[in-house]
Amino acid sequence: MQKERIHCLIWLSLTLLSFGCQKKTPPSSPPEAQFITIAPTNVPIFEEWIGTLDGFVNAQIRAQVTGYLQKQDYREGSEVMKDDLMFEIDPRPFQAVLEQAQAKLAMDQAQAGRTELDVKRYIPLAKEQAISEQELDNAVQANLAAAAQVQADEANVTNALLNLGFTKIKSPVDGIAGTALAQIGDLVGQSGNVLTTVSTLNPIKVYFQVSEQSYLTFWRRFVSGGETNDFPLQLLLSDGSIYHENGRFFYADRQVNPNTGTLQIFGLFSNADFVLRPGQYGRVRAQTHVETNALVVPQRAVAELQGTYQVSVIGETNQIRVQSVNVGDQVGNGWIIKSGLKAGDRVVVEGTQKAKEGTVVTPKPYTTNSNSPAAAGRSGPQ
Repeated sequence: MQKERIHCLIWLSLTLLSFGCQKKTPPSSPPEAQFITIAPTNVPIFEEWIGTLDGFVNAQIRAQVTGYLQKQDYREGSEVMKDDLMFEIDPRPFQAVLEQAQAKLAMDQAQAGRTELDVKRYIPLAKEQAISEQELDNAVQANLAAAAQVQADEANVTNALLNLGFTKIKSPVDGIAGTALAQIGDLVGQSGNVLTTVSTLNPIKVYFQVSEQSYLTFWRRFVSGGETNDFPLQLLLSDGSIYHENGRFFYADRQVNPNTGTLQIFGLFSNADFVLRPGQYGRVRAQTHVETNALVVPQRAVAELQGTYQVSVIGETNQIRVQSVNVGDQVGNGWIIKSGLKAGDRVVVEGTQKAKEGTVVTPKPYTTNSNSPAAAGRSGPQ
């Protein structure tokens, strides 16, 4: 019994000693939350529309006379200048017609000369009554008819010269020539198909549709107010890049489309290197107005739930308050807050998962290397 008692005392002493050596766990610190202090700023608001590129001029090259295609004088896809030779039609039939017309003209000119001499000879004879007045009248009328025939022959010669010239098909504009749609030896003519198309690409035209609401809210500022030079256009290409030169407003269509409620707008972009081609699609972006004294928060700070938007605000005691807000335009990576916040509020950007209602947090200023959300444009209605 004595040994058992000693063992119990030893075990109890060791147990108490082990409890005495354990460290006390310190209380956990509040979770960290990074915040921004919002302040009013002026934010440029952009709208975007789907645009289609088209040649400033798209000249369809057609044959103006009927004949067999003899030669192609241009390289497909190359730049051509106005009056550059593109196709040639066999000129021999037209050369023959020209020579016939010239011969007919020469014959009728000789006939007109003879009738003119008759008139000059008959006038003094008629005065001496050596011939009748009727003979003189006949000579005068024959001379007039011969002169008219000469005029008709001259017109035929001019027409034959034109047709002979039309055998050399030339470009009517400067631009890029397309694929030849006719082959050497084809019979071509006025009623035939297009031979090719030449498109003027510098400048190049872009057209897009704006809503009637957009027209009513801002378009009159630029069109009716004569400020079209202050309305630059940006072009976002299909690979996401922005075209290196701004465009400008060209003109607006005469009416709003009653079926779609949109107005077609045309812009021009410089295209000296011919990067832009007809048929390309892109997004046309323009600054429509400036939102003054706007409160902007990063998009990641806004939580959306069933159509409602909420942000987490750090109060004076570092306690979280979940605040419902009304959002406006999206600008880059941020939202414009219409209501629900005021200047000076501290909005949680990082650590929103831990920032529950009533939670006390350790606030730290949010730092980022990205651009301010107010610096980018929003995507407007298509």
